[in-house]
Amino acid sequence: MASTTSLAKRLLLGRPFRSDKLQHTLLPKRIALPVFASDALSSVAYAPDEILLTLSIAGAAAYAFSPWVTLAVAVVMVTVVASYRQNVHAYPSGGGDYEVATVNLGPKAGLGVASALLVDYILTVAVSISSGVSNLGSVVPWVATHKVPIAILAIVVLSALNLRGLRESGAAFAVPTYLFIVVIVGMILIGVFRVFVLGDDLRAPSADLTIDAEEHHLTQIGFAFLLLRTFSSGCAALTGVEAISNGVPAFKKPKSKNAATTLMLLGGLAIVMLSGIILLAQRTKLQYVEDPLLQIVPNAASEGYVQKTVTTQLAETVFGSGSIMLFVVGGVTALILFLAANTAFNGFPVLGSILAQDRYLPRQLHTRGDRLAFSNGILFLAGAAMVLIVAFEAEVTRLIQLYIVGVFVSFTLSQAGMIRHWNRHLRTQRDPIQRRKMMRSRAINTFGMILTGAVLIVVLITKFLLGAWIAIAAMIVIYGLMVAIHRHYTRVAEELKPTDERPVLPSRNHAIVLVSKVHQPTLRALAYAQATRPDTLTAVTVNVDDNDTRAIQAEWERRQLPVALTVVDSPYREITRPIIDFVKNTRRASPRDVVTVFVPEYVVGRWWENLLHNQSALRIKGRLLFEPGVMVTSVPWQLRSSQDRDLDRMDRGLTRAPARGPRIHDEEDEAPR
Repeated sequence: MASTTSLAKRLLLGRPFRSDKLQHTLLPKRIALPVFASDALSSVAYAPDEILLTLSIAGAAAYAFSPWVTLAVAVVMVTVVASYRQNVHAYPSGGGDYEVATVNLGPKAGLGVASALLVDYILTVAVSISSGVSNLGSVVPWVATHKVPIAILAIVVLSALNLRGLRESGAAFAVPTYLFIVVIVGMILIGVFRVFVLGDDLRAPSADLTIDAEEHHLTQIGFAFLLLRTFSSGCAALTGVEAISNGVPAFKKPKSKNAATTLMLLGGLAIVMLSGIILLAQRTKLQYVEDPLLQIVPNAASEGYVQKTVTTQLAETVFGSGSIMLFVVGGVTALILFLAANTAFNGFPVLGSILAQDRYLPRQLHTRGDRLAFSNGILFLAGAAMVLIVAFEAEVTRLIQLYIVGVFVSFTLSQAGMIRHWNRHLRTQRDPIQRRKMMRSRAINTFGMILTGAVLIVVLITKFLLGAWIAIAAMIVIYGLMVAIHRHYTRVAEELKPTDERPVLPSRNHAIVLVSKVHQPTLRALAYAQATRPDTLTAVTVNVDDNDTRAIQAEWERRQLPVALTVVDSPYREITRPIIDFVKNTRRASPRDVVTVFVPEYVVGRWWENLLHNQSALRIKGRLLFEPGVMVTSVPWQLRSSQDRDLDRMDRGLTRAPARGPRIHDEEDEAPR
């Protein structure tokens, strides 16, 4: 029978896929859109909130500037989408901004982009999940009081879906994403129709509130700074655009064309929904503030008022209080925000795999799991996002200040890299038609670099003290870690590089068998050591108890074993140190000699049996591995409980394929004495 852990893993993740099934996990455009674009699309659920609450600092009159801020965000969105359409055609391998910056600007710029993207992906999960919990809490009050545990549960569920494989997670997310698009666009169209065609006087639940400005006497410079801060918060709508350039390999052929089309659909939908929500919010006199307790002036309208998110207020205004559509909008919005984190769950592991392949991250991030997903990257992302959610108590307003710094760093450096890319190709291209195309692409990327660079400066100025410095510090730390990891891998590779010299054979092989008792494992290890025909063979036991040692010596002599038994005294009852010293002394006579230590070990069949046996052999083996010229050989003795396990049946039941490794699981023998 398979173990409980294995059965649970198969139940949650499904049966493993063969490596040659990778092509079957590739995505068509209709599935790729919800997989890679859900982050950017879902931003319409919190970007309007951030725009309005930032403007509320100057009072309700400042809401008149919200359409202009939205227009500026839309211009940036169009520019970034157009720029990234050039990227996916030029670099379809999936490296995205990291590959563009590395190839054209150098490894340091590439690492800067990679560190920014890694931080941004983690924040994407934290912000999207926290915003989803907030929207759900607007409809279900109980959720609002348990935000952190619900957010963590949502991350666990998302992780399990992504561990099952890209295509399965995409199919699971397609319906909610398209439902969100239909519901939000439908709400906007109905609201616009009622306001502009039917002439209905729609008023949001917060329309009659009186907002007290936090800053009553803003100077022109101060108000301009507030508008810039509002614009930088609204630019959160652009996060997730870069994920498509990192995920090009996941598209079906033609990969670049499908990715570029998905980018265009993403940009168009995001702009329509964001602009529509801001337009309705202005027409319905909707008000949304950062701190309701401080900014809302007490009056008859504010009694018992609980601030709901912008989309929830609009749904209540358009469809009516208590309408079933109100709960549909709230539920679908919360769901899409939960699923928006899936963009990061697809982008982070792919980028981590590429960085691991380039030896900037641990190699474990490069390998695929049973379902052909980068499992280690998914788990790492989930863990980091959970830490942020706990640390910031799942508060969107606090997390949003850390957001978008990383993504605009990558935007700017990527566009600078693309300009150099086109300049390099223009120097060798002679075809007039191709040159015109390249010059047009270079112009797009140049405008994109200027615009995203300006936005980055605005974000840094307006958000640095509000929390952006934390994201910048995290980027610096990750950059340093990646440099240190690469230096380590380079040093190890240099040490392991074979030389032209022929290997020198050892002069002699000294064999040592560790003895804890005279029992079957010891006799098997002794026989195996003799079969290797070493130059010298010694059995060693450590004396920590005189009576036990005398019993071992008496049994040794009674059996007339042909190998001398050496007793090493240990006055402080320590086992590991005397054995290490004995091995060192054996080899010290000649540097060309090697010592082979044979360690008898039990193999048990039940997990709890591991707890009942001494683990000293594990410590001894771990310590001997650091000794040069010392070889450690485990000699297993299978207990009856291990023989009862039907390993062939377990292999067939779990994998339906040949076993991927040895079946014997070595456990530790009782400590040598």
